[in-house]
Amino acid sequence: MIQLILGLVSSLIGLLIGYAVISAKMKSAKETAELTLLNAEQDAVNLRGQAELEADQIRQAAQRDGNAQRKELLIEAKEEARRYREEIAQEFKSERQELKQMDNRLSERAHSLDRKDENLASKEKMLEKKEQSLTDKSRHIDEREEQVAQLEVKKSEELQRVANMTIAEAREIILTETENNLTQDIAARIKAADQEVRDRADKTAKELLSQAMQRLAGDYVAEQTITTVHLPDDSMKGRIIGREGRNIRTLESLTGIDIIIDDTPEVVMLSGFDPIRREIARLTLEALIKDGRIHPARIEELVEKNRQELDNRIREYGEAAAYEIGALNLHPDLIKIMGRLQFRTSYGQNVLRHSVEVGKLAGILASELGENVALARRAGFLHDMGKAIDREVEGSHVEIGTEFARKYKEHPIVVNTIASHHGDVEPESVIAVIVAAADALSSARPGARNESIENYIKRLRDLEDIATSFRGVKQSYALQAGREIRIMVQPDKVSDKQVTILAHQVRKKIENELNYPGNIKVTVIRELRAVDYAK
Repeated sequence: MIQLILGLVSSLIGLLIGYAVISAKMKSAKETAELTLLNAEQDAVNLRGQAELEADQIRQAAQRDGNAQRKELLIEAKEEARRYREEIAQEFKSERQELKQMDNRLSERAHSLDRKDENLASKEKMLEKKEQSLTDKSRHIDEREEQVAQLEVKKSEELQRVANMTIAEAREIILTETENNLTQDIAARIKAADQEVRDRADKTAKELLSQAMQRLAGDYVAEQTITTVHLPDDSMKGRIIGREGRNIRTLESLTGIDIIIDDTPEVVMLSGFDPIRREIARLTLEALIKDGRIHPARIEELVEKNRQELDNRIREYGEAAAYEIGALNLHPDLIKIMGRLQFRTSYGQNVLRHSVEVGKLAGILASELGENVALARRAGFLHDMGKAIDREVEGSHVEIGTEFARKYKEHPIVVNTIASHHGDVEPESVIAVIVAAADALSSARPGARNESIENYIKRLRDLEDIATSFRGVKQSYALQAGREIRIMVQPDKVSDKQVTILAHQVRKKIENELNYPGNIKVTVIRELRAVDYAK
């Protein structure tokens, strides 16, 4: 019970203490709230005054900015107005200039029309005068025609009376005389036309040949009949000769080439006219020098080996040349024959390269003349193939080449080209003439062929001797390295008509008695001079 009373007393005391504390806190909070409210009111008054002050400042700044913007807008408006006035003035100025130009053009056109009108008026007057003149002339011609007709009738009557001939007989005489006069005129015209055609053809031919020469450029090295083989030392000469000359005799007998061993240091010369044999001898000798075993059995072995190797090289040469010229369907035997021309020369000119060049030149000329280019190149390529075997088969290279072309069924134009390129037969096509011209061009151009100085001088002397052998020749000169012979005749013994005959006779004699590359021009000159002195 006591504990219960103590608990209640404690509770009451706690309640009183709590009430007192709460009352104190509430009073303190009230006082704090009142103070905060007073502070808030004071702050509100301060903020309001500050806001009013800032508003006044903003209003004053806005007024200042508005005045500045108004001034700027006013300046911009004035500037824009000024530019607009300038543009309007410029447009007015350009339009005034255009109007002035148009006015000037209209004035000039008006003046031009006035002048044309004056010209037309003057021309109209001239036409009227000409028309009147033509009318007068026509009337005059009519009168003259009537007079001529009357005179013709009188003339006919008078002729019949004097000549005692009928009109038909007189007409026949007049027609005969007219025909004779016209015949002379026609002959003169034909001669002039023929000369014009010749001149034009000569000019065209020169142009074609010059174009062909410019479009084809080939290099040639003159071939010789002697081949030089270099030795490592002079002691090799004795080994090449061999005991009692057995080695050199074997090599010469198997190759058919003369081996010249002289005092020239470290050099052996191979001499022979057959380039194929000379090439076999060169290959054999170089192989013997490289191998070191030099005796007759080894020489025989190498000669046979090099002969077979050279056969393969000949075929390769022929195939390469045929491919270069575009003749890809040649018979294998013809390819081998053409390959042999690599080792054939004519006046120092390699015949295979000459054949290729003739084929190319013929193709160029054929294209200019509208002929078959492929056929012309083929004919030019094969034209000298007889030279490959002319030393083994009897006959000229023209006859041999023609026979082989027929044997291997070449085109008839090709066959005729081969047969006619030296003038043995008449050419039957334009291609044959083209190939003959290309052959002469390739052979005669400077540097293509070589000949000894003795043969050259002898040919020049023979040319002059042939020219001076004719009656009436005063002097003769071989010019342009034997390409032309110029003949001076005595004017009292040779007339102008005989000059042409003499040139023809000299040409025929040169063709029959001389061998020469290309063409030789024969020029005969007759000059008569009369000289006197005044004293």
